[in-house]
Amino acid sequence: MADTQIGLEENLKKYFGFGQFRGLQKKVITSLLNKEDVFVIMPTGGGKSLCYQLPALMQEGTAIVVSPLIALMKNQVDAIRGVSDHDGVAHVLNSSLSKGDVQRVKDDITSGITKLLYVAPESLTKEEYVEFLKEQTISFLAVDEAHCISEWGHDFRPEYRNLRRIIDRIGKDIPIIGLTATATPKVQEDILKNLQITKATTFKASFNRPNLFYEVRPKTATVDADITRFIKQNEGKSGIVYCLSRKRVEELAQVLQVNGIKAVPYHAGLDSKTRVLHQDMFLMEDTDVVVATIAFGMGIDKPDVRFVIHHDIPKSIESYYQETGRAGRDGGEGHCLAYYAYKDIEKLEKFMSGKPIAEQEIGHALLQEMVGYSETSMSRRQYILHYFGEKFDPATGAGGDMDDNMRNPKPQKEAVEEVKKLVQLIGDAGERYKSKDIVSILMGKNNAMISSHKVDQQGYFGSGKDKDKAYWTALIRQVLVARLIKKDIETYGTLKVLDAGREFIKSGKTFMMSDDHTYNTSSDQIVGAAKGGAVDAQLVKFLKDLRKKVAKQKNVPPYIVFQDPSLEDMATKYPVNMEEMANIHGVGEGKAKKYGKPFVELISTYVDDNDITRPDDLVIKSTGAKSGNKLYFITSIDRKLSFDDMASAKGMDMDQLINELESIVYSGTKLNVGYWIDEMLDEDQQEELHEYFIESESDKIDAAVEEFDGDYEEEEIRLYRLRFISEVAN
Repeated sequence: MADTQIGLEENLKKYFGFGQFRGLQKKVITSLLNKEDVFVIMPTGGGKSLCYQLPALMQEGTAIVVSPLIALMKNQVDAIRGVSDHDGVAHVLNSSLSKGDVQRVKDDITSGITKLLYVAPESLTKEEYVEFLKEQTISFLAVDEAHCISEWGHDFRPEYRNLRRIIDRIGKDIPIIGLTATATPKVQEDILKNLQITKATTFKASFNRPNLFYEVRPKTATVDADITRFIKQNEGKSGIVYCLSRKRVEELAQVLQVNGIKAVPYHAGLDSKTRVLHQDMFLMEDTDVVVATIAFGMGIDKPDVRFVIHHDIPKSIESYYQETGRAGRDGGEGHCLAYYAYKDIEKLEKFMSGKPIAEQEIGHALLQEMVGYSETSMSRRQYILHYFGEKFDPATGAGGDMDDNMRNPKPQKEAVEEVKKLVQLIGDAGERYKSKDIVSILMGKNNAMISSHKVDQQGYFGSGKDKDKAYWTALIRQVLVARLIKKDIETYGTLKVLDAGREFIKSGKTFMMSDDHTYNTSSDQIVGAAKGGAVDAQLVKFLKDLRKKVAKQKNVPPYIVFQDPSLEDMATKYPVNMEEMANIHGVGEGKAKKYGKPFVELISTYVDDNDITRPDDLVIKSTGAKSGNKLYFITSIDRKLSFDDMASAKGMDMDQLINELESIVYSGTKLNVGYWIDEMLDEDQQEELHEYFIESESDKIDAAVEEFDGDYEEEEIRLYRLRFISEVAN
């Protein structure tokens, strides 16, 4: 039994072996022992769990801990049992227990042995548990991951909203402690209201994790190779790679494995035995890397995770912050690397389209914050902290230079007059528009909402035409962080002018801005951001000259020979024989045979002349997982199978199918897709598209879409391009 008479420090030493408290822990615990309601906002790795574990061990009765994840509960129960003489000190109560197990839990609670009872919110709705708990001494109720209460939180769980009703049914006047690692001001307000603890003492730690380095890279077709390279450069270090889909988790884990990296997959589709095994392998250092969906990591207390990679951009900054927060919990190095392509954002928006409108609005607003984070050229740390309502100055704050934008700053320019124009316009237009509408008004572009409010008849309509859309979008983001304007959450992000903004219109003297990073949607290249692996710019130039020469001889456009990403890959890996050339991104055996010889000779001479040490570890092997698909598609097309049937046979949509076929065709294999194209496009249309591609400098789809101005769907152009590359290049 705990001794409440000895001091907090002595109890801390006795149970956890720590000599002193961290941050706000002591104040939180003191408030809870004084029977006050408490609300704790503390970043991942800040020591939240101890805030309820220690007071539970020190008091009479049992503390109920509501938690959303079984893995998280199991982890914490094991940890508490490790500091006590009796296994019954902590229990989980959930649907996986047998009748005998449930009875054992009840007996331990009744006899006063159990200090912490972990439950999922669903378990608390069970009549028999509510009736049982009514009769027991409950020390307090802890609501962990309390952001699950709010629809604006990144992990909303409707059952969390019933907690207050259940607490009232247990009928105890017990103190409540709500805890979360990520909460915007709006989410904080939701939690306090819903739990009816608006008078709770709130403890808010800084969200700044100065030891974490933030970086965003473009997501290109070579993303798997990039990730493999990054992990190999950090050999022996622990890391987590997050992907949005189970399929991607499996594929990427395989790629890492064949490249000699100790990696395991983790997702909800694996049976629980495998999940537990893989989690334990990671904790016990039998594997270095876990490739996972977001199901992994909540409550995984591994202090030495050295990198967290996001293969896909998450749905909100809160999710991103929580997931990156699993790096560097011991205060040591933590590299947070995310890959960004706007296409991924569009995909996530598509997934939301079946949901209720209000939910879509919230989801869209959260996604746009993520776009802002990815595209911004300002301090990424400052951007994140602003989102959580915290001020940060990169020049003086801890970790101020710990991101790619601060290490490689973009040039800044004076924008004081533009800021005044922008802030004035937001006010004049009635503070009722979101960012994208404000940009449209500045650019003089009309839409239904703008014309219904007759804004297009105002003098300020079109007043920012001298700058482009990207300029105004970037400026709005930077003016938001400078706190001259704010986004109103209740109205899904309409812009409002703050007092500081009104003051700036009158007396602002300077405002230095930098342009956002620009993405090219067709190849998803980022301009000005860090690239995976160092591309030899001089060699790229030589390769482009050679490509031009070869293209002239063969009488085809240069991109038919090799695409830009292939040349960049050559200038990273320096292939000096045909086998290595066939392994270059987008090349393959067919293309290597047809065009590779002069390129290999050029690279070989270049390597000798410049005394270059070729990086062996940069030859990334692929799993061959796609070769089964490749064979299926080639034989199906030979049999003239419909594209719709092929897609459904492989569980793909048309977009994914075309991606697969493009990778086959671009690496030099001929596919006779004419039978399918003939059904979609008539002779004249095909001739028009053929002429376009033969004369064009580029095979970029967005350039073709723009050229034909709505005459063809994007899908039609992509399908015709397949035929064109197949017949002209291969």
